[in-house]
Amino acid sequence: MRGVEDSLALIKRGADELLIESELLEKLKSGRPLRIKAGFDPTAPDLHLGHTVLINKMRHFQDLGHHVMFLIGDFTGMIGDPTGKNSTRPPLSREQILVNAQSYQEQVFKILDAEKTEICFNSSWIEPLGASGMIRLAALHTVARMLERDDFAKRYRGGQPIAIHEFLYPLCQGYDSVAMKADVELGGTDQKFNLLVGRELQKHYGQAPQCVLMMPLLEGLDGVNKMSKSLGNYVGINEPPREIFGKLMSVSDELMWRYFDLLSFRALDEVATFKRAVAEGRNPRDVKVLLAQEIVARFHGAAAATDALADFDARFRQGAIPDDIPEVHLDSVDGVLGLAQILKQAGLTASTSEALRMIEQGGVKADGTKIEDKNLAFAAGVKVVLQVGKRKFARVNIR
Repeated sequence: MRGVEDSLALIKRGADELLIESELLEKLKSGRPLRIKAGFDPTAPDLHLGHTVLINKMRHFQDLGHHVMFLIGDFTGMIGDPTGKNSTRPPLSREQILVNAQSYQEQVFKILDAEKTEICFNSSWIEPLGASGMIRLAALHTVARMLERDDFAKRYRGGQPIAIHEFLYPLCQGYDSVAMKADVELGGTDQKFNLLVGRELQKHYGQAPQCVLMMPLLEGLDGVNKMSKSLGNYVGINEPPREIFGKLMSVSDELMWRYFDLLSFRALDEVATFKRAVAEGRNPRDVKVLLAQEIVARFHGAAAATDALADFDARFRQGAIPDDIPEVHLDSVDGVLGLAQILKQAGLTASTSEALRMIEQGGVKADGTKIEDKNLAFAAGVKVVLQVGKRKFARVNIR
């Protein structure tokens, strides 16, 4: 049984901000299981490691004996979260939401204990509000307060449209906390406004305000941009084990420690031991292997992690890729560069048409993985080893 201070240390691991710590301490001292809320709009069918930062923190709370509520925003997903958007996001259909929601449930239980997790759908309490209830909810917040949100303010100043339904999103998210009687809500740093709306609404409804724990947005493989499927810098949890392993081995030595903090379940003192060993001369690749194995095992099992390591050794450590390959720096266009252009500019093919032909024929690999998508593009900041045929290699850095 952990003491309050030990529990707080685990809760704050990797966190960016906790509001308000003194309130959380009092809740922890009460000795009762706290109601922990984290919401996810099922806007895409697959999760990547960036999504799991919050889910990992939910597991920490679960390990501490608290009641974890995984909220699927099947109602708010149809509104579309405007956070960080510079334009109105088109809402998804109910059918798309339900398909993605089922996929989410299958994936999160690779991290959370299914028997100790309550799955909630916010349509179950928002839809019964009806038009009159939604109007009463909207009356609890002002347009001036809404325009304090940075993304809304920027769009308003820039003359970009803000649809009225977008103002409903933070209100609905806040009302979720009321309906769920949340003691703690987890969210990314970009969700601060929405999370605080939850505190205010709980006060209005006579509830003790939830504490807010904000987790940082995980950088993608490029170490610069937020992990995103659209930028190609992501690690999908449903990807094949060898792809997950290879991608994690490609992250920089500095980014590796960030991933240990936010993705690993190893104890902090063990990670500190790894850092000291690397500082004293241990090859950081050896430590990176431990991280890659842990993540692969989490989503595919221990046997798959062992096989992925053996495959990586065979391809990278036993001469499949030469040590003395040329290094090439290429400039992106609007933050991305297409694979065919990269192959041409790196001198791996004589033309883009040859590059496209080699991709179609299965003769192109990126970090040892065969590439079959002719439209693949890499984001600025990505470092990748490209291979064309059996003998042409280049280590490419996209700027």
